[in-house]
Amino acid sequence: MVFDILHLAIILFLIAGLAFAGGPLILAMLVAPRARGGDLGMSYECGMRPHGNAWTRFGINYYVYALLFIAFDVDVLYLFPAAAHYHTTVGWTAFFEICVFLFFLVLALVYFRAKGVFTWPRKIAL
Repeated sequence: MVFDILHLAIILFLIAGLAFAGGPLILAMLVAPRARGGDLGMSYECGMRPHGNAWTRFGINYYVYALLFIAFDVDVLYLFPAAAHYHTTVGWTAFFEICVFLFFLVLALVYFRAKGVFTWPRKIAL
């Protein structure tokens, strides 16, 4: 194997990429303040001191709904490129592909409903 200018460029770009990725991390470890305690351990409430017990726990149902929203929101985002490309397609193929995609979305909703994911408890246990 002959070492030429292309191999040198690849190695230099690899070193530069590692320096750009690792440089700020190493610099932060060397320069960052080491203070602990005080206001650093407090929860953040818009720059004001928290009132009462600010470390209250929320029920897992909030997180489940948030994850479901993100999952279905990302799935629906796949429909925008399909809708933008739909007018350039010939025949019914794109229509059936979108119908299959929507069928699986509805099937997932039915599955989650059958599993009881969408039932909200009367009292959230902490």
